[in-house]
Amino acid sequence: MPKISVKGNSMPESPIRKLVPFAEAAIRKGRKIYQLNIGQPDIKTPSVALDAVRNHNIEVLSYSHSAGFEGYRNKLANYYKNHDIPVDGEQIIITTGGSEALLFAMGSITDIGDEIIIPEPFYANYNGFATASGIKIVPVESKIETNFALPPIADFEKLITAKTKAILICNPGNPTGYLYTKEEIDQLAEMAIKHDIFLVADEVYREFAYDGAKHHSVMSIDKLKDHAIMIDSVSKRYSMCGARIGCLVSKNKEVIHTAMKFAQARLSPPTFEQIASEAALETPQSYFDDVIKEYTSRRNLLIAGLKSIDGVKVATPKGAFYCIAELPIKNADNFAKWLLEEYQLDNETVMVAPAAGFYSTPNTGLNQVRIAYVLKKENLERAIEILKNALTVYKD
Repeated sequence: MPKISVKGNSMPESPIRKLVPFAEAAIRKGRKIYQLNIGQPDIKTPSVALDAVRNHNIEVLSYSHSAGFEGYRNKLANYYKNHDIPVDGEQIIITTGGSEALLFAMGSITDIGDEIIIPEPFYANYNGFATASGIKIVPVESKIETNFALPPIADFEKLITAKTKAILICNPGNPTGYLYTKEEIDQLAEMAIKHDIFLVADEVYREFAYDGAKHHSVMSIDKLKDHAIMIDSVSKRYSMCGARIGCLVSKNKEVIHTAMKFAQARLSPPTFEQIASEAALETPQSYFDDVIKEYTSRRNLLIAGLKSIDGVKVATPKGAFYCIAELPIKNADNFAKWLLEEYQLDNETVMVAPAAGFYSTPNTGLNQVRIAYVLKKENLERAIEILKNALTVYKD
């Protein structure tokens, strides 16, 4: 029988999606599941985006430019300029989701065996993208005790070798919700320039900053123009996860030229999704004001609820819509499966994402879970009640 590749066998399972079969089995039993495991907002997609698709007059569904519609790229550049990110349309490549943008970035700046330093815990799919690209993630640990703030610069510098090609951050962070300060971004910028490496910033949660805090983009630092690569997406900003439209942004002409070769190889990003995404740029600020108010309220409810549970430790997120909670258990994978397979409270249960998959250091985060506060407040309250009861029943 033909054999699967080493790379294929090495691909990690998603901690977010690997429990889906257990959830499906629970649903077949008639259980109601409160899904805290996945960052799928329940906020309505802006009607202007959906109407643009409904009202199209396309007669031939043709390819777009490999970099995406020029009109969309130029309008996107204007959006960025309004957020203190001075870029032009030719410095943007539209991609099939932020995931493809990350793959294009890794393909453009690394060779097989190269290394990228990432503060952990980090977005779980970085592990998969690195495996697919044949590169190594070198983790630098951030801690729940410091709310997952940027680790000391000295911790980064002692990990930099001749194989180090970039530092990758997610800002605000998935899964931690941490929002980097201007001082922290400036420190990373200085280090990238000093060691002549790239600073890649996954900024897909830019709009989700709370308590009056401001998001600081790597693209706004002029001296970083040759070193900065930004990853972005419409998925969370406009509650358009199914559209699969993202982008890679850089002022480095060689990066854009190289990434374009990857873009040409996959032909073009999808047409209808670009139409919707371009129209979404007309979304009024009031939409985001309401969304931020709603998520702030949900965050406050969730964090207060988790802190009320005996033995639970939780970091307070400043952005995005996730938090990491440390539970009084030994193994969150086993606990998450048990919640779906065996546990129920009045025929209801919860689904969480075990946090070990958000680390690359073995045996780290084993008693942690990522929780996405993307449910309505009444559902969050019920989910907290169920989780609290489950922890009193569960035996490791």
